[in-house]
Amino acid sequence: MDDASRNLVKHKVKTAQEVAAIIGPPPRRKKVIMCHGTFDIVHPGHVRHLLYAKSKGDLLIASLTADAHIAKANFRPFVPQELRAFNLAALEVVDYVVIDPDPTPIANIGIIQPDYFAKGYEYHKEGLHPRTAEEKVAVEAYGGELIFTPGDIIYSSSRLIETEPPAIATEKLLALLEAEGLTISDVRGALDKLRGIKVHIVGDTIIDSYTHCAMIGGMTKTPTMSVRFDRREDFVGGAGIVAKHVAAAGAEVTYSTVLGEDKLAEFALEDLKHAGINCTPIIDRTRPTTNKNAIVTGGYNLLKVDTLDNRAISERIQGILAEQIRETQADIVVFSDFRHGMFNRDTIPNLIKAIPNNVFRVADSQVASRWGNILEFKGFDLITPNEREARFALGDQDSVVRPLGLELYRQAECKILILKLGERGLMTFRSVPKKAEDVRAFFTLDSFADHVVDAVGSGDALLSYAALSMFAGGNEVIASVLGSLSAAVECERHGNIPVRPKDVLDKLERYERLMHYQ
Repeated sequence: MDDASRNLVKHKVKTAQEVAAIIGPPPRRKKVIMCHGTFDIVHPGHVRHLLYAKSKGDLLIASLTADAHIAKANFRPFVPQELRAFNLAALEVVDYVVIDPDPTPIANIGIIQPDYFAKGYEYHKEGLHPRTAEEKVAVEAYGGELIFTPGDIIYSSSRLIETEPPAIATEKLLALLEAEGLTISDVRGALDKLRGIKVHIVGDTIIDSYTHCAMIGGMTKTPTMSVRFDRREDFVGGAGIVAKHVAAAGAEVTYSTVLGEDKLAEFALEDLKHAGINCTPIIDRTRPTTNKNAIVTGGYNLLKVDTLDNRAISERIQGILAEQIRETQADIVVFSDFRHGMFNRDTIPNLIKAIPNNVFRVADSQVASRWGNILEFKGFDLITPNEREARFALGDQDSVVRPLGLELYRQAECKILILKLGERGLMTFRSVPKKAEDVRAFFTLDSFADHVVDAVGSGDALLSYAALSMFAGGNEVIASVLGSLSAAVECERHGNIPVRPKDVLDKLERYERLMHYQ
């Protein structure tokens, strides 16, 4: 929905107090009927419910549950509250829409005092639900009446969403920006503020290799696949690609890492130097440079061969790292943890103590085959775990995503938590001032990826642009949008390729055109 379309229906979205002032108290000349629900996806069952309700009154008020009180299914609500409100307001049959800030409509029933309060048949067919009974008491307290709409058509929003989530990334982005008083120009302008920020990145270097082969066949006597070697590609990955993303964005990067004494270390240092990164490596002759080599055949990863040593770094190397952290002038310090020796239960407290005061602190714990706990980086300004890492940190396999993220945010004691949800996008959690009633403690963004080629490494791009943007502008929404756009760019490419501001801008402009139906 573009700005002109929104303006056509915006006047219908009101607070309960505003609606009460417009319709006046009962008795009224025009009968008022009120419906309440989630309305995550407006489907034929909802439309039939609303039409029947309107037939029983003159004015129809649709009340919807705010995002913060929806936890009945994973990744819900799928459609944010502002967009759900606009969807209902666009229906001719609906006269006013109210976003209810409370978990139940009881308070709003008392404020609006509709003549009728309409419920779906499913709330009555097996006896009155306890919550419906509470609503009945609230309605009848001032002389109103509870009525039930016919139950011949009922569709579940959850079932529709889980079967095939609709593609509404553009609409969600527009609704979020509008709700926060932001524009696409604000997001675009934030990209210009990333240059010159001093960033110190500390983390594990990984050389990601792709050995491309052609399938020959299999052995007749043993279950052994036979492939023919074609070519090998090497990319600097791990914390190294974080450094390259940050440098590509225009920041001044110092990179502290531990490397072996081998050809892959030489490759990494040359590649990082070419990217304009000031690398301060610590060479450990007792371990190889970490290498993860994927054997690719016919576009599929047939096998992955890792060459690594996950032993904890020595006290001597830990001391050098701590000294580098203390002495490096930086606006931002990023701990990029892949659990290949640099970060563990013993080293993390000492390395955190070495971070200078008044530095923006960022941590990411990307653990594929090792154990790592993002909660070891307590009190940081920004952390960016994925859902799997969040569940591991909390020992929680069962909670739906929003309560899971909220609990991790609480325990991590961080300022900003961006929870990466893969193809589902992200969910950002932030602190909200007590008096800021219109600011939400969390918000979601869908993925902006149009065609995923290689999703590995997209989280590194997100971390890089989100951290820079948060330091430069301090706006969680803009940081999340830039992080999500950069992640989309990265996963549409093969291998670890640094994301440039122009790449992010091109992606942003594509979505801006979609917003205006161009």
